[in-house]
Amino acid sequence: MASEENNTIAVDGEIVDLRNRPLAALLAWLIPGAGHFYQGRQTKAFIFLVCILSTWILGFALGGSHVVYSSWEPGDKRWHFYLQGGAGLVALPAYLQGRRMNQETDLGETNSDYEPLWGGLMAPPFRPVMESEADEVAAWYAEHGAGYEMGTWYTVIAGLLNILVIYDAYGGPLAVPISGRKRDPEEEPQETEEPAAS
Repeated sequence: MASEENNTIAVDGEIVDLRNRPLAALLAWLIPGAGHFYQGRQTKAFIFLVCILSTWILGFALGGSHVVYSSWEPGDKRWHFYLQGGAGLVALPAYLQGRRMNQETDLGETNSDYEPLWGGLMAPPFRPVMESEADEVAAWYAEHGAGYEMGTWYTVIAGLLNILVIYDAYGGPLAVPISGRKRDPEEEPQETEEPAAS
């Protein structure tokens, strides 16, 4: 466990207690802003929670709730999920659905015994067994148009932003004064010579 010295930093003359930094980072990943709330940094916690979750939820809604799913099947390697998962618990159902589909189906192809959980929320698309069958992803694109792509990117951006929030919970606020240099309070202001009038 980190020592107390490693968990406190000085920022512009004020001591900030980051408490248990790894725990704060974990909480920040699970729920955006939760790590900052744990550290007593309520304003940042509220801003991060509202901004990141609203971006993620807006993207999820734009894509008709189909833009977040976990799949690594041939023809549908959903790398976006690894970035969307940066937003924490909101992406957990997609991970569980993807894992369940992999265990209970043959490469994601429709199986009469398989039923996704929670009415299909964040479930990967079924892959058609025969070429004549419709592809679910193509149907999602057709139904939501540009909203599907926009929703994907909004959720990806929310996950990436939360990675910065996780870092801030672990590392603390940036301890660099705006001027770039702190002035010693005892230091006398130096008088500058006025240019001689010509």
